[in-house]
Amino acid sequence: MISLTRRNVLQVSGAAAAAAALAGCAQTSDSSSGSGSAASSDGITIGTTDKVTSLDPAAQYDHGSFEIISNVFPMLMNVPLGATDGTPELDVAESAEFTSPTEFTVKLRSGLKFANGHDLTAEDVKFSFDRQLSINDPNGPASLLTNLDSTEVVDDLTVVFKLKVENDQTFAQVLMSPAGPIMDSETFPADSVMSDEDIVAAQPFCGPYVIADYSKNQLVNFTKWDGYTGTIDAPQADSITLKYYSEAENLKLAVQQNEIDVAYRSLTATDIESLRSSDGLTVYESPGSEMRFIVFNFDTMPHGAQSSEPDTAKAAAVRQAVASVIDRDAIAEDVYKGSYTPLYSYIVQGFAGSTETLKSAYGDGNGGPDTDKAKQILSDAGVSTPVTLRMQYNPDHYGTSSADEYAAIKNQLEATDLFTVDLQSTEWVQYNKDRVSDVYPVYQLGWFPDFADPDNYLTPFFGADNFIHQHYENTEVQELITAEATTQDEASREQILSEVQEKLTADLPTIPLLQGKQIMVANSSVSGCENAMDIVSKLRLSALNK
Repeated sequence: MISLTRRNVLQVSGAAAAAAALAGCAQTSDSSSGSGSAASSDGITIGTTDKVTSLDPAAQYDHGSFEIISNVFPMLMNVPLGATDGTPELDVAESAEFTSPTEFTVKLRSGLKFANGHDLTAEDVKFSFDRQLSINDPNGPASLLTNLDSTEVVDDLTVVFKLKVENDQTFAQVLMSPAGPIMDSETFPADSVMSDEDIVAAQPFCGPYVIADYSKNQLVNFTKWDGYTGTIDAPQADSITLKYYSEAENLKLAVQQNEIDVAYRSLTATDIESLRSSDGLTVYESPGSEMRFIVFNFDTMPHGAQSSEPDTAKAAAVRQAVASVIDRDAIAEDVYKGSYTPLYSYIVQGFAGSTETLKSAYGDGNGGPDTDKAKQILSDAGVSTPVTLRMQYNPDHYGTSSADEYAAIKNQLEATDLFTVDLQSTEWVQYNKDRVSDVYPVYQLGWFPDFADPDNYLTPFFGADNFIHQHYENTEVQELITAEATTQDEASREQILSEVQEKLTADLPTIPLLQGKQIMVANSSVSGCENAMDIVSKLRLSALNK
């Protein structure tokens, strides 16, 4: 039995390894004007180029949406501010424990209310998880609940999560992921997505902040909510405004000219280097767990199942050839100035089980490109060259440097004379719809983990009913993923994680490219930035003060 009580952590296999490599934030340039006073509660304005897909927890699975949702909706579990790992602690739950290998029982604290005055009870908890699974929005987080069979109400404060597979080592972490927000059953419809405007009007919030005013992808005004009593510290600032920018250059100018107090996601590498020497500004860095990668749609890619010339072996050869000519080092240095590092594994470095299987399997065997090897792969499979690749990237959600990143990839591929790349871009709101509708044969994705466990780099992508919807399915991979998620012995689990990555390396449903740091730039009046970025890349508004 694994039991949690207030401030008593749940040990999750792999979290300790993640903490060792990813703990803490480092201040990388000094503010010339000194630090701001933490006693003031003046409003703070944060600028971002992120985009919001939806404020409905059932229809979002992106960083821009969860930046808001994680600060206003209640969670059963959470990570305290300043935590150096991703170990979950109780939030609006009073206790949580495995009462059997397939039953995880949670008891709520009494007296909880949403900001609209409605009681928060066990019925709301059941409603929230039933709703996620019922709606199963293609852009939502329901894939994280693959192991949830049902949620049952015991009494007003107690629920039991019944799991399909025993000893799920990740379930407590899932409860603090994008699948975990608790929704007001008196406000949300059970079987359809609610509009952002209706959500704000209904005020079904119970987090550290509530949304006072909202204009989608333009402005969000948050105000401190005194009704929150969870594990996250009480908000330091009475009000915070999140302001959206379409271009990184405008975000940079805004923080330089004191139009905003904080710039967060995403400045270009060149902008960050420039801001390090700006008077009155501090650049904060946190070792990152972000992944950037290329996705292949197994139906519509060259020689895919629904293409004009379907051929499984030829499609695999195309993926292998692409993997053999991409130069990650050049992209990391030339485009990102070292703020990203080359990634050769399906689980990012610093997490248990991460194995650089891609480094030796493709290219020159040492992480570099090899045109001759790519040519041989295509020739042996009978693939005619040049292969036409229709490749899509997103210019706003993953930062404006994405244009330079994918221009570099296009140039690398075409320099071999083995590929012709039709490179296009689409803004995030449309992009996130198109990618799950088979519009893009080859395309860009990025990933910020939902929780600090290696499974979160596997289940959301390659498990059953996954988030990518790329038509890749390997039952052996799915069985291994289930095995690693339920294995309690750390050494045995790492061996299974290695096996999964070996099989993914052979199949190449995606090509991991880069691993990135978290960056925040703030003026000298703002404090708390060290705790505003945590290991799983949540934006923690409660930490900030001015």
